[in-house]
Amino acid sequence: MSWTPRPLPPRTVMEGRYARLEPFDPAIHAAGLHAAHAEDTEGDLWRFRDVGPFADEAAFRDFAGRTMTGDDPLFFAILDKATGEVLGSAALMRIVPAHGVIEVGTIGYSPRLKRTRIATDAMYLMARHVFEDLGYRRYEWKCDRTNEPSQRAALRLGFTFEGIFRQHMMIAGKNRDTAWFAMLDTEWPEKKAALQRWLDPENFDAEGRQKRSLEAIRDGLG
Repeated sequence: MSWTPRPLPPRTVMEGRYARLEPFDPAIHAAGLHAAHAEDTEGDLWRFRDVGPFADEAAFRDFAGRTMTGDDPLFFAILDKATGEVLGSAALMRIVPAHGVIEVGTIGYSPRLKRTRIATDAMYLMARHVFEDLGYRRYEWKCDRTNEPSQRAALRLGFTFEGIFRQHMMIAGKNRDTAWFAMLDTEWPEKKAALQRWLDPENFDAEGRQKRSLEAIRDGLG
């Protein structure tokens, strides 16, 4: 079958077991997202960015209104499905419908979102949307080569490391060498099965601790 260009991602709500993703709307999400950002007292959220932190909610709301409401990047607020709280955001970006290539990026987790089932569920929902709803061929993850937590997250989720693009861009006046990761549509069924098993409530004890890691589950499926 010959390839046909894919559609641009629509503004659609995605809902999983633990996470709910809503197209970002400053009027609805800016206050909650700014409050979530304020929980990051160590500055981890802004370490590899050329914006932030913001002085107050008004400054963030102005920024969000100018930069987080377009179609590329297409931002989603990440909500705790149980409480409705906004805990972070992520975007689909650098979208190339003609080739079926799309990137997940500008991921911003509050401390309460990091290393949680909600965060993994959010990434699962976005990948499933990209491959199954939109029919894209290639799903990318990129980060600063010195951003070790982001690289570990990419590998944990099932992305494959593809190399370092040296002197790829300038961030806040400084050079960034970029680590590239990707997942392909042909790989998605196996990655999906592992993510679903990890997210299953049976994989967690009464205190919410995982019984098997995502990597162990994926290795067991190989």
